[in-house]
Amino acid sequence: MAYKKDQGRMARMTVFWSIAILVFYGSASLHTTLQGMGSLADPMGGLGRIPIVGVVPNLALVISSVVALFGLWLLYRWEQKPKNADLLIETEQELRKVTWPTIDEAVDSSLVVAATVVFLMTFMAGADWFLGRLARNILLGGL
Repeated sequence: MAYKKDQGRMARMTVFWSIAILVFYGSASLHTTLQGMGSLADPMGGLGRIPIVGVVPNLALVISSVVALFGLWLLYRWEQKPKNADLLIETEQELRKVTWPTIDEAVDSSLVVAATVVFLMTFMAGADWFLGRLARNILLGGL
């Protein structure tokens, strides 16, 4: 039972940090967009630079930081629901059962798919040409 709990915890952490990276990227993009707007990029009341990161605080930074923190909080709340946590655990267990094809099997399957696509493309083009000629002969009287 303890192993299942550890697996679930690892799966939840992986999902959390994977989506958290997207949240950080989105807030960084928002910050860049807001920096392009005139008044939002103005420095806030003589605060100077933030020491460790070396950024000048402005309204764009505050807005994007609030959005990032709110997004992380929502993500954390969503991820902690038992229903979602159980789904992640079950998904990870199913992925462990997957057998991946070898290179030879993947190449053979790809060749079969490519040949099938070429055959169907040729058949559809021929059928289109034939039915177009037939419709033209019927509608226009054999012109």
